[in-house]
Amino acid sequence: MQKKEELSIIEAMLVASPEPLTQQKVNLVFEADPPIIKEIVDQLNQRYISRGHAFYIEEIAGGYQIVTNSDYEVWVRRLLNKSGRLMLSNASMETVAIIAYKQPVSRVDIEAIRGVDSSGVIKTLLSKKLIKIKGRDSGPGRALLYMTTRKFLEHFGLSKLSEMPKLKEIKEISNASESGEIEQIQMFNKNNDPLFLEQEPPVKSEQEELTVKDIQSEDTVL
Repeated sequence: MQKKEELSIIEAMLVASPEPLTQQKVNLVFEADPPIIKEIVDQLNQRYISRGHAFYIEEIAGGYQIVTNSDYEVWVRRLLNKSGRLMLSNASMETVAIIAYKQPVSRVDIEAIRGVDSSGVIKTLLSKKLIKIKGRDSGPGRALLYMTTRKFLEHFGLSKLSEMPKLKEIKEISNASESGEIEQIQMFNKNNDPLFLEQEPPVKSEQEELTVKDIQSEDTVL
């Protein structure tokens, strides 16, 4: 198989894949001598840059995905606002941030930081598969411990957790948000491209109990 054909095949797979394309998936598709996806991605990105395309390939959650350049963020955000893609309330954003930085963490510890009951918010995040149950704490009561998922990385455009903004950066963004300078909670990937997760309008109550039945039905328990 010629290199040019490999480039086209990997590019087609990147477009068609709903999740980040990994080397493991590429190995399953090619019967023999699978191409090294990182090498193909580097070549494709060079082509995109030279031709002035509005997109490039980003390493996300252990794989690769085609994303748009930040220059067109305003237009993409307008499209996503109309599509209703993954909307989170302020409480959910706050809770998933605590879990991301403190994981694995129990509900008691989350509520100690937030100062309010968080059982309903945790249930929402579990249903959206942004978090999962890691196991149980070794302390009294053996509370459930929560951690973020691969889907969390995908939606925030991160390859790994270490690429999350530092707490100092989060504080600056929060201060800007409170002063009305920005409307969205903003995160950045390793190329400093902004990644937005739109917030839902406030809801009346999220104080639903996370029951044993809910926990048992969650297939992300390790």
